This record gives sequence, structure tokens and C-alpha cells, in this order.
Amino acid sequence: MKKSMLYKELAEYYDLIYSWKDYKGEAEKVRRLIDSYKMSDGNELLEVACGTGRHLQYMKRWFDCTGVDNSRSMIDIARSRVKGVRFAVADMTTLSLGRKFDVVSCLFSSIGYVKSYKNLNRTISNFSAHLKNGGVLVVEPWFTRSNYHPGIPHMTTYNGKHIKIARVNTSKIVGDLSITDMHYLVARDHREVKHLVDRHEIGLFDTRITLQYMKEAGLDVRYLKNGLMKDRGLFVGTKRS
Repeated sequence: MKKSMLYKELAEYYDLIYSWKDYKGEAEKVRRLIDSYKMSDGNELLEVACGTGRHLQYMKRWFDCTGVDNSRSMIDIARSRVKGVRFAVADMTTLSLGRKFDVVSCLFSSIGYVKSYKNLNRTISNFSAHLKNGGVLVVEPWFTRSNYHPGIPHMTTYNGKHIKIARVNTSKIVGDLSITDMHYLVARDHREVKHLVDRHEIGLFDTRITLQYMKEAGLDVRYLKNGLMKDRGLFVGTKRS
């Protein structure tokens, strides 16, 4: 069984699966938070794990944007969709771009894919190292153990004219990871129906530990319970001088 195919072999289906997501509304909420907490003078923004660039489509209205993702397939789609933004392939656990930004964002729970607390601490340090003094870090976490509910079935569908997609899954908890095997049925014009199984292993990180790592990385940080998506929250940190 392959892992995280949605960001690689299945990247062409990513935006169809998440066609329900309000990227515009989320970008506007993040911009308001940045305006409230940013103390640096510039407007350079780095989005880590930018995926296909859907948030950056809107963020580029207000910021000079750079997007990075560890999937070349996702970056290729982002480059073709979003003009006027710099893109590069980079992994958040080893991020080293050699420059600093006024804003660093990591949204849609992508931080959970670092899996371990060791990698989480390293990644937050990388984010802070790429921030100017007074700059803002915005991180949307995955669920914690206490608000994650394994075993419940979920289904997402896309009903296009020439392509139909059904994704069905349940999940389990193993250690500090949520493990989900997503079963895809993909039907396209004049082709056999495909059945693919894609495993996602995502870290269930304690909020207090994440806050501690951010403070140790030189950030004045707060946790917002009402974030962009239900029960996920949002971390916002300002880089201390």
C-alpha cells in the first residue's frame, strides 16, 4: 500500500476532492489575523505545504508570495494555476531557503505529516528561522487525540460531467498517529473504474506541547480555538526581537 498518493500520483484529483473548501474565505481570515499580529514592516509571505496553490491564489492580492511543498506534482499544478508567485520543492522538516519573510503560514493541517514530536520541534524552529523580527507564523494543526474520533466512516464525492470520484474511509489511532486508509473509486469517460487505496499517517500533537515548542523558537504565541476548520484550531505566533 502506498502512502500519501493524493499529493503524488493522485494530485490531479486533489482539487476535485476538495472542491467544497472555502479557500477565499480562509485566506481572508488569515489576512485579518496577520494584520492584527504582524509587527514587521514588509509584506513577504511564505506558505509551507502550499499544495496546488489555492490559498496563494488569494493571498497574492495582499502579499509578495512564495510557496513550497515537498511534492513536485503539487508544485507543478500550483505553477500552472497561480501566476506571480514563486514556487519551489522543499520539505518543512529540512526547510532552508536562505531568506526571511514577514509571514510564514502552514495551513490545512499539513504540519501533522511530520508525524513525530521530534520533527514537529525541528519544523517549528525552521519556520521561526525564516521569520523576520516582528513577523507572524500561522499554523493550522491536525486534531489532538482528545478531539479525534477514530472508526467513524466518512465519504467524500465529486460528481463532474466527465469524472466521478468517491472516497470512503475509516481511521484508527496507533501511538501518536491517526492512520487512515482512503479508498478511491475513480470513473472517467471511456475508461475502467479505478480502485486505489491511499494511506495517510498524521501526528496527533498535544496543543500545550506545540505552544511550548513555538515559545522556545522565539515566538509570542496564542492558540485560537475557533480556527479555519471545525475542531482544529489555529496557532498564531509573532517573532520576538
